[in-house]
Amino acid sequence: MVKFPRARAGYSLTEMLMVVAIIGILASVGSRVMLQVNRYFILTNTRADLQSEARAAMYVINRNLRQGSIGSITIDRAASQPFYSRLTFTKITGNTMIFSQSGTNLVQTVGTKTRTLSKNVKYLAFTFPRSDDLSVISVSITLEKSIYQGRVKALHMASEKVRVMND
Repeated sequence: MVKFPRARAGYSLTEMLMVVAIIGILASVGSRVMLQVNRYFILTNTRADLQSEARAAMYVINRNLRQGSIGSITIDRAASQPFYSRLTFTKITGNTMIFSQSGTNLVQTVGTKTRTLSKNVKYLAFTFPRSDDLSVISVSITLEKSIYQGRVKALHMASEKVRVMND
């Protein structure tokens, strides 16, 4: 019986090239997957933030507007702001309230106190949906926030038929 010398333990050049190729493919695909996961995470957080901000602003507007006096309601615009972007009314308690868009801010003014309800307003409009019933006001708001690479996420929320309860 003839004994052959034992081959050296190790990897061949072909095996090494295959491993390098596989690692390269995984690295190139893995970075794209991580980038997509990161973008999804940013988009989801932005959407949740905008929804929360819009709901809170709409709640404040609706709650106060329902306590307003119908005869005191004025819808106009502040200087250099979009049409129908300012709502002024007097509550039954006698306080004058103003909700308006100032640049990208949604501002609530009660007397001399001013409070920012949102810093991401793209569009705000107050309208009377029916000309024969001035006790119903439509509130429409669009919020917009930058997310990544110059892209923005927008959220539009409209609340129809906010009924003012007091004559």
